[in-house]
Amino acid sequence: MDYAIIVAGGKGLRMGTELPKQFLPLRGKPVLMHTIERFYAYSDVIGIIVALPQEQQDFWLHLCQKHAFKIPHTVVNGGATRFDSSKNGLAAVPDGTNGVVAFHDGARPFVSTAVIERCFAAARKHQAAIPVTPVTDSLRHVENGQSHNVRRDLFRAVQTPQVFDIALAKRAFNQPYCQSFTDDASVIESLGHTIVMVEGERENIKLTTPLDLKLAELLTIDH
Repeated sequence: MDYAIIVAGGKGLRMGTELPKQFLPLRGKPVLMHTIERFYAYSDVIGIIVALPQEQQDFWLHLCQKHAFKIPHTVVNGGATRFDSSKNGLAAVPDGTNGVVAFHDGARPFVSTAVIERCFAAARKHQAAIPVTPVTDSLRHVENGQSHNVRRDLFRAVQTPQVFDIALAKRAFNQPYCQSFTDDASVIESLGHTIVMVEGERENIKLTTPLDLKLAELLTIDH
């Protein structure tokens, strides 16, 4: 069985709102509901796990009741770091399960089923896959107050879902936390495992700022 762990621990600080960004209304319902619906659209038998801060879980239950949200999902406690939240979500996947598991940002509600499918298919074949997009802006490397231009064709912007073989993920997240773990793929990569890149989509944005939310309102017109 395959799983999707949706990590939703945002506090909305950069969004400038008191309401955590995963709960902000988007075309009539919370952002997090849109995100869950994308994975349910990909597969109605996938196991969906949502990692939420414990203090937000009653409010989420209230929102589910208010919006009659019926998609089955399991809620686990979010942690102090992304690593902890992902690890808590992975602990809800039974040991010995054959399949792959996706880790996805709760504030990425526009991931397409095509991107999800590409990531899952690549992970089944290679055990570890992430979606990426080309970098379109010029880049500069900054160090010790100095900077220099770098070739943007050597870089890719990383998105989610990041999808891995379940046994591999459990082994990787059994490690102690390290500051070099900047995303879920970096945890897997620390074991020496190769990460395969697949084509992402520019529309698969992460809602972080008020401008992102305005863009999201436009994107929902086409979804």
